[in-house]
Amino acid sequence: MNTGPEIKRIVTSSAPAAIGPYSQAVSVGGLVYCSGQIALDPKTGAFLAGDVKQQTERVLENLKGVLAAAGSDFSRVVKCTVYLKSIGDFTAMNEVYARYFPSAPGDRPPARATVGVSELPKGALVEIDCTALV
Repeated sequence: MNTGPEIKRIVTSSAPAAIGPYSQAVSVGGLVYCSGQIALDPKTGAFLAGDVKQQTERVLENLKGVLAAAGSDFSRVVKCTVYLKSIGDFTAMNEVYARYFPSAPGDRPPARATVGVSELPKGALVEIDCTALV
């Protein structure tokens, strides 16, 4: 008998469908845990093979859709992890990221880790996951 908090699966057509044994996100205990997103078009499933700025934009739009389906948004994100195929793309990725998570006085951007990795699915240049309040 499970007496713990209910874990709710989040599913939306505003982001690419999960292509394996995982959820786009799950919500539990007032938090939503969003799976990593790469630059896949949610309507066609096609990979956007653009530069890191274009891919970061698509990734964040995908996360925006998942967060909305969970009843959250970027203002409620508490932690992100960014995976970059080349850490040399940090500045370019950050230019796009900063539009979604401003850091001007009074703003409260989330905590973040950025990690250089040797490979990402489909040859992606960037993948981002996040955790947010619901």
